[in-house]
Amino acid sequence: MAGMTRGKGLLEPMLADLRAQRANKLIPTNLRNGRILDIGCGSFPYFLAHTAFAEKFAIDQIPLPEQTASELKIESFTLDLEIEPRLPFENDYFESVTLLAVVEHLDPTLMAKLFKEIYRVLKPEGMVILTTPAAWSDGLLKFMAQVGLVSAEEIHEHAYAYTLPLLGWYFGQAGFEMTKTKFGYFEFMLNMWATAKK
Repeated sequence: MAGMTRGKGLLEPMLADLRAQRANKLIPTNLRNGRILDIGCGSFPYFLAHTAFAEKFAIDQIPLPEQTASELKIESFTLDLEIEPRLPFENDYFESVTLLAVVEHLDPTLMAKLFKEIYRVLKPEGMVILTTPAAWSDGLLKFMAQVGLVSAEEIHEHAYAYTLPLLGWYFGQAGFEMTKTKFGYFEFMLNMWATAKK
């Protein structure tokens, strides 16, 4: 997911770095004095290791090794959002929430609930940042997995391909105002980014 992915792929370290760079560019400096939550941090929390925040939190269905969490000063939670899309935090807790290469792995029927939870735990003026493959890149990603450029395990687990209007709809369902959302593409238009401010 957002960190170093499971499985092997020649391009995976570069792709993780590109996602981290994109997310870091999208996060305003004024939010970095507070807390960030990275949902789907992966087996190694690459993004959290390469971003500056006063307090860092991570959620994944696979436990983060204690030594890694301790060294990187990350408070880690093991949680399967497919079973229950409820975040174990109080209202208005985070300045920022990230989902980098995560939503494509989630059951679309749970997305609205998860986005409502993200809205709940964000502070006013807080921001959610996500990245996901563009819908039309699915065939190319499957080919790249076959030839060993990206992780076959990760691509096989893609549950759904999203479009920017659909991501906008989920943001709207969660309570985010459309005037406070932004969208774009990166990595040669193969990936999308989206942000929404509470």
